[in-house]
Amino acid sequence: MKKTSAEEAHYRLLEKWRGAMDLVGPGPLEPHFQDAAGAVAGLDAGGLWADLGSGAGFPGIALAARHPGAEVWLVESRRKRAVFLERVLAEAGLPGARVVHGRSEALEDEHFDGVISRAYRKPVAYLVDAGRLLRPGGLAVLLTGDKDTEAHDGFTRVQSDRYRVGRGWRRRHVLRKDASV
Repeated sequence: MKKTSAEEAHYRLLEKWRGAMDLVGPGPLEPHFQDAAGAVAGLDAGGLWADLGSGAGFPGIALAARHPGAEVWLVESRRKRAVFLERVLAEAGLPGARVVHGRSEALEDEHFDGVISRAYRKPVAYLVDAGRLLRPGGLAVLLTGDKDTEAHDGFTRVQSDRYRVGRGWRRRHVLRKDASV
């Protein structure tokens, strides 16, 4: 997988700060970047997006780097991780991205065109928050490992696919918030 220059800056800083800030677990960093790139590949990501529980910046930084037409908010409640994300954005040169230090509950309702998260909450809880945050017709990207997912009230499945990460697979579901909700 070829990284963008912004993702290269992200990689360098993550490699430098991962241990001191407990940003990601042990092991190679490359699978995190493969996962993020696969999660955002081929999305119709324009308008305002939120990466809920951005943590070390996955997949929000890949979203901002690979979809420059989107404005991406990296929402992170832990201050030290928010500081790390601010440093990455400063070095990566992603003018369409910003760090929001705070909890997702403080975000404005029906404001976003899309939401994404890698490990924010369990799928049902994530979709409750997505339903509150998305404008009608907005997209929720649900990442479920290699598990399929049931239908979810208030959403219509637009796409479901798998992508490779290392030797395994991840599954991505793109759900559109119903206008009637």
